[in-house]
Amino acid sequence: MGDSAPGGVGKRRAIVDILVDEGIVTDEQLGYATRVHAKLADRRPLLQILQELGYVEAEAIRGALTRNRVDVRLGELLIELGLIREEDLQHALDIQSEQTDRKLRLGEVLVEHHFIEERKLTEALAYQLGYPFVEPQFAEIEPGILSRAPRRWLIEHEFVPIRSEDGHVVVAFSNPLDEQLVRAAETVYGDGKVIPAIAPPSAIREALGRMGGDETPAELEQVVEQQTVDLVNDLFDAAIERNASDIHIEPMKDRIRVRFREDGVLIPFRELPKDVAAPVCSRIKVLCGADIAERRRHQDGRLFYEAGSHQLDMRVSFYATIHGEKIVLRLLNRQQTLLSLAEVGMAPRMLERFIDGALERPSGVVIVTGPTGSGKTTTLYSAIQHINSPETSIITAEDPVEYVIDGVAQCSINPGIGLGFEETLRHIVRQDPDVIVIGEIRDPFSAETAIQAALTGHKVITTFHTEDTIGGLLRLLNMDIEAFMVSSTVVSVVAQRLLRRVCPDCTRPYKPTASDLRRLGYSDDAFGGHEMAVGRGCGTCRYTGYHGRVAIFELLVLEEEVRDAILNRRTSHEIRRVSREASGLVSLLEEGIVKAARGLTTVDEIVRMLPRLDRPRPLRELRRLVGE
Repeated sequence: MGDSAPGGVGKRRAIVDILVDEGIVTDEQLGYATRVHAKLADRRPLLQILQELGYVEAEAIRGALTRNRVDVRLGELLIELGLIREEDLQHALDIQSEQTDRKLRLGEVLVEHHFIEERKLTEALAYQLGYPFVEPQFAEIEPGILSRAPRRWLIEHEFVPIRSEDGHVVVAFSNPLDEQLVRAAETVYGDGKVIPAIAPPSAIREALGRMGGDETPAELEQVVEQQTVDLVNDLFDAAIERNASDIHIEPMKDRIRVRFREDGVLIPFRELPKDVAAPVCSRIKVLCGADIAERRRHQDGRLFYEAGSHQLDMRVSFYATIHGEKIVLRLLNRQQTLLSLAEVGMAPRMLERFIDGALERPSGVVIVTGPTGSGKTTTLYSAIQHINSPETSIITAEDPVEYVIDGVAQCSINPGIGLGFEETLRHIVRQDPDVIVIGEIRDPFSAETAIQAALTGHKVITTFHTEDTIGGLLRLLNMDIEAFMVSSTVVSVVAQRLLRRVCPDCTRPYKPTASDLRRLGYSDDAFGGHEMAVGRGCGTCRYTGYHGRVAIFELLVLEEEVRDAILNRRTSHEIRRVSREASGLVSLLEEGIVKAARGLTTVDEIVRMLPRLDRPRPLRELRRLVGE
């Protein structure tokens, strides 16, 4: 099952054959799509090429598959549908072969290790087996049909009746090929009276769990409430276990999707029935102090959650959508260890210049910039810890305080009690500080405060949301801060990103292809024939090939030539050129290439995450510039 290549030239094309037989795709369209497919460097399925060319739509494919049973093995079907990649299938087969304690089916392995969502797998199984696909929402189950079988018996056999059709009963099974389960259903609903359907196992369990037993209405309400509490707690506990940074609870047309952001990438975790959306949303609103009755407006909140030794501070956002409220929770681990500046991942020469040219200056503004989730806060706190001493007065204004540092006067902004940024920043300079830390420059007022504090001899450390170092300077200018004030107060700007790290347990050497080098802006000669690394996939990294993250930095220390370029309001391209020549600026892309050449990350991560503003310099020169 793992050695086939569906969609390739000369290989079996089960779904494509059906589309041609039904006249949905013509022979001419198939011929052209096949020629395009043969010229592509990647391994996209032929069916995906047909969709991208506009020859067939997803709805037409679903209709054709519903009318025709697909005679092809599950792994091949999933690849042809574009739901998994060939390497995903091979990883799943490897996992399956390594199992000793319990033998999971291929589909169970794919879902358990997050190669595919359970719902999409079940739909594909329905196409393959020729059974109708259903989702047993409790509200849609025909009244009275459940009473024909004891609740405990249904739970034991794990199937659920849905509705009656012409004297027959549609019954949802997770595995309708299990003859024992079908016969068990027929003992209740009659021989030959069962119409098997296929449903996601979790949906069946959810429906059976909400059926209730012999409880009174009040007792049943308490059971439902406790189930909601347990469900929310389970989500929080799972996020802690998987070291997730965010939880996304997203209402969709027919279900609720839960995803975790792990190592900067959203990973599907589980799907919930649509009717649990309201109680889950209400439960989280209660925890974070939001308005339960308000569902039409966006809201924010904050909650604390303790599980064993873990203490989480969660920032919660409720966003009103057409299908209900989407909830995003940002997880801040209050027990997280603060990294030293040497541990954040700066290259040796870059770290030396950051300390000497920025942190040890007596005054001036130091800016750490990057998008949300790029590690700015970690770098900010590491810098604070580096300069913290009994002789130094450090005072902060943060929203919220994410790390507690002994000896630093930290203020957590709370607009609910009138403790806003403006009020705090007006008082902060009256506290006789040596160092002022502003959690984020968010408006012209906070930018002006930072600049004025630096002009009066203070050291200011802050964060900013911009793409790169030069963008941070230009955004200050666009906030109507005078160019001479920016050039005379800003001493350094650090831009950064977090890229997924190649898993150390399954890393293997990788020779970048000509296509890889072109994507980076290199020729073979400029890269010098160096190897990189990729992860094969193992249990440690959940077969993704990545485990943990590595920080990529761009450091700009403002030399006189750079200050002059700002004063003369040069373009970003000209300021970048001057910075490269005068202060040895190494761009985010270039630093990413250096770390990829060390085997820490991959070409795919560099292309996905890092801005490409200029052609990178030769690798040998970059290594010299960063001190390797």
